[in-house]
Amino acid sequence: MIDSDLIISKAEELIRRASPEGRAAARRRRERRKQRAVRMMRRVFFVTLAILVGAVVWGLISPIGGTGVMAVALGIILAWVGVLLFTAEPDARVEDLPQVPLKALPSRTETWLESQRPALPAPANRLIDQIGVRLEGLAPCIQQLDEREPAAMEVRRLVGEELPELVRGYQRVPQQLRRQGPDAQLVEGLRVVESELGRMTQELAAGNLDRLATQGKYLELKYKGAEE
Repeated sequence: MIDSDLIISKAEELIRRASPEGRAAARRRRERRKQRAVRMMRRVFFVTLAILVGAVVWGLISPIGGTGVMAVALGIILAWVGVLLFTAEPDARVEDLPQVPLKALPSRTETWLESQRPALPAPANRLIDQIGVRLEGLAPCIQQLDEREPAAMEVRRLVGEELPELVRGYQRVPQQLRRQGPDAQLVEGLRVVESELGRMTQELAAGNLDRLATQGKYLELKYKGAEE
């Protein structure tokens, strides 16, 4: 028997990927992978060079022999393994977002949101792409923002606290109850977040830090009623 919901979900996913936001999200993922690969290759080069220079110096002082050659080779292999482990992107955990430096918060929040896609309804995925675009635009605007400023606190509240709590609140609702309202609430909440991120970016770009701090909107969608 054909599952009509699955067919609709697949169709919506194809449409999402073909959208400008979906293509932008795919581009950001490629850029992040490329940046990690470049960092990894650079570190591999320098640690290998350092070990080989050390081996040359060792050889000038005294013959290293077969044992020394094996030690150098083992050291290079271990260094490569260490670089691979060190360069790997850590798992994005929602518990870590409040402690992430403000400059890196948009990127880390987007990475966490991407990891939540399988647990969210199809209509939310398009909004996640749009939020990703907003977060990309917000990132340059907060690079020089002092963490102690009220405007920075407003950004952190929305990006690092309220947005994750919106998604987690939805996920706490039992699966069989989600179509009775929480799906629509989640979509509406994500739409509010997307709009707020756009407003924040405009205020920051215009230098209206006081206005951003005093006119911030706060999400009230915590799904307490749905959870009950």
